Amino acid sequence: MPKPLSLSFDPIARADELWQRRWGAAPPMAAITSIMRAHQILLAEVDATVRPFGLTFARYEALVLLTFSKAGELPMSKIGERLMVHPTSVTNTVDRLVRAGLATKRPNPNDGRGTLASITAKGREVCDHATAALMGTEFGLGAYDDEECREIFAMLRPLRVAAGDFEEG
Repeated sequence: MPKPLSLSFDPIARADELWQRRWGAAPPMAAITSIMRAHQILLAEVDATVRPFGLTFARYEALVLLTFSKAGELPMSKIGERLMVHPTSVTNTVDRLVRAGLATKRPNPNDGRGTLASITAKGREVCDHATAALMGTEFGLGAYDDEECREIFAMLRPLRVAAGDFEEG
């Protein structure tokens, strides 16, 4: 897919100027618009990086989560909780991993209603290769050095705490 032509101006800065003229200063508007555009850019980059491995970033995240688990398996509910996504999204993601031979599903022996997702050997191999590719692209954040990445993480942390993603401390 060809890259769109670059504009000769920053459209978000222009929107900020026009916004100020019409409604007054609103730095949060420029910030959210920048964050949403960054999200689009990063998601496109990471999806393009993992696509050759038959993955989307969501499927990659699920595989990574399974590799981090002690036994290579987790309840579907735990995957949704950790990835902070709706149960339907987890089912869709894991089902696609199962169809690709990267994961399996079985009833959870500790919970009669639950299901366990397990990573396969092929899933571990694909996860390792996709991880190497993502690290090679610096997860799309090559415009920043390590310290700036830490600053971005720290800057966004209070937003995630305020949203209830986790409790501070």
